[in-house]
Amino acid sequence: MDDPNTPARPRNTSTWAAASGSGLDRLFQLSMTMFERRDQEGILRLAMSSVPALGACQARSGYLLRDREMIEFLHDEHDPPTELVDQLGSLEGEDGPIVVPGATWARAFGLKRPGGLSGYLVVTGKAEPDLNELFLLTVLAQQTAAAVANASLHQVEREHTLQLSRLSEELAIMNQRLKDAVADLQRRQTIHDAFTHIVASDGRENEIAATLHELTDRAVAVEDRFGNLLSWAGPGRPDPYPEPNVRREETLQQATICDGLTRDRDRLVAVAQLRHEILGVIVLFDPGPTVRPHVIYALEHAAMALELRLSHARNLAEIELRLRRDLVEDLLAGTSDQSVFARSEAVGHNLHAPHYAVAVQWPGTGTEDELAVAAWKATKKVGMSILLTRRSGMVVLFSSGRPDGDCFFRAVADEIGTDGGAIGVGGRCDSPGDFARSFQEALRSLRIRQQSRLSNGITFFDELGIYRILGQGDGGADIETFVQEWLGSLLEYDRKHHSNLVRTLSQYLECGGNYDATATALVIHRSTLRYRLRRIREISRIDINDVDKRLNLHVATRAWRVLDGVT
Repeated sequence: MDDPNTPARPRNTSTWAAASGSGLDRLFQLSMTMFERRDQEGILRLAMSSVPALGACQARSGYLLRDREMIEFLHDEHDPPTELVDQLGSLEGEDGPIVVPGATWARAFGLKRPGGLSGYLVVTGKAEPDLNELFLLTVLAQQTAAAVANASLHQVEREHTLQLSRLSEELAIMNQRLKDAVADLQRRQTIHDAFTHIVASDGRENEIAATLHELTDRAVAVEDRFGNLLSWAGPGRPDPYPEPNVRREETLQQATICDGLTRDRDRLVAVAQLRHEILGVIVLFDPGPTVRPHVIYALEHAAMALELRLSHARNLAEIELRLRRDLVEDLLAGTSDQSVFARSEAVGHNLHAPHYAVAVQWPGTGTEDELAVAAWKATKKVGMSILLTRRSGMVVLFSSGRPDGDCFFRAVADEIGTDGGAIGVGGRCDSPGDFARSFQEALRSLRIRQQSRLSNGITFFDELGIYRILGQGDGGADIETFVQEWLGSLLEYDRKHHSNLVRTLSQYLECGGNYDATATALVIHRSTLRYRLRRIREISRIDINDVDKRLNLHVATRAWRVLDGVT
């Protein structure tokens, strides 16, 4: 028997017709042949060609119902009568006589199957067949209908089988894609979790490099903006690390254009950038000609983690610098707020210890930033703990503890490359409110040093002696205290009585104790001068004829003139 899944070859009809046996035997053999066929048209044509073997009739045409339309198949080349389709429609699926031009007898045999009609077999003859022939034709129609239905079912089955096969293949492809997608998502989740943990724990560059190496199995280098190695992970680390080549800037610019990632020969380069500024670079060595997506994904996450790390470090540095600057500015302004202690702890400085203000000025240094850097490096060399700020043309430090003058001056001079500068150190500060006073003392010490015969070096305010007074022309607290100490009672008397005892004393001392010169200068009588000098002795209880006291009074009146603007 032929393969049921392939259409059977039509058997030789004349051979079958000549076969021995009854008509039913012939129908049985024909039925077997038709049931081996898988094409409906072939089955119909086989049935049509077999009609003459069942009697004195012939098949005029056959019809198959497809999409509710009768499709005609002719037995020979004659033209089909157009009115046959209308006659078949009037039969309503039943067998029945029809009219065929040129035929004495014609009948349409319905190809009936469960659930409906498959088509018609139109048979004609020169005379009406006998009952036996009519029976055989009816059976032929039934067998044809069954074979057509069987072929239709096989066709549907083949189509379903093919569809199921296609669906199975598509399902297998979809399953594989789904597995690949799940595996890729798992890898991406692993990468995301790894670098998220690094960012959350404030991981450093070495953790970023080690994690990327573990995820990609490739050597990794983390560089700063200028190509200096920050961290390495994996085998083959070069020693020394090579200097940046001339193509580095071109490579980095290309990376910024290509979403932060580019290839440079046997390296993948990713930049960590904040807006348009490159903060650092990650290099993945020997990634291969074809880079897998999860490798690129890991490199991009590593660059993002490095960007967050470096930008965070920069922000912290800027915040600390701003906090230090604001803290020093408040101390210079004379704040007594106790919150400065907490703020100093926030920047890692102990403000509870005694401090000294230090003013540094170095002609020819360049910018204040250069002087600040040199002073900061010098303090590290000599072990000073400081707060630092800039002032116009100078740098101001607050040193925890008294500086070692010669060592500090020499350290600054070494950093700058010349010893042509001057440093002034103020008095001791025991509380935040003392810092402003110490700063003014440092400025006075600096000016005295710069105006002295030896203008370069370091000067401490508490070593100035009488120069603490003579060297000041800006009305500081010490000279005010000195004036109050020697002239306070006279100033208070003048204020209450609108008198001029302090002015009289000042002029008397300026005239060297000469009565006539003093009276002339004050435009008063000698007796008036004597009266005033007696009142000065009584009120101040100071002997103005005593040499030491006379000197202090003279210095005090000179200072009073400067402070009050008296000419």
